[in-house]
Amino acid sequence: QVQLVESGGGLVQTGDSLRLSCAASGRTISRLSMGWFRQVPGKEREFVAEINWSGGSTRYADFVKGRFTISRDNAKNTVSLQMNSLKPEDTAVYTCTAERTRSGWNYWGQGTQVTVSS
Repeated sequence: QVQLVESGGGLVQTGDSLRLSCAASGRTISRLSMGWFRQVPGKEREFVAEINWSGGSTRYADFVKGRFTISRDNAKNTVSLQMNSLKPEDTAVYTCTAERTRSGWNYWGQGTQVTVSS
């Protein structure tokens, strides 16, 4: 089992930056793919970014390309999401995920709120 705890969310203004962190416990994530999703109340949860086990491969949703960067530190069992040039439409609960399989992601955190004011 993997427990995921996100931190780093908050209230910022348009154009600001935030860095989200996801701390994993229970087992090492060094061989697991990791990701970030976000959800706005009343809307479907949407994929934001993914990183493979080594950090050598990343994938992003089109709406965050060039602004967000996902990274990981396997020694610390953490994953981060650096978010730059934030926009009001980035406002959402951001959730960390671990271990993507053919049927989806096996582990989910509780999420952290990011609010971007205009």
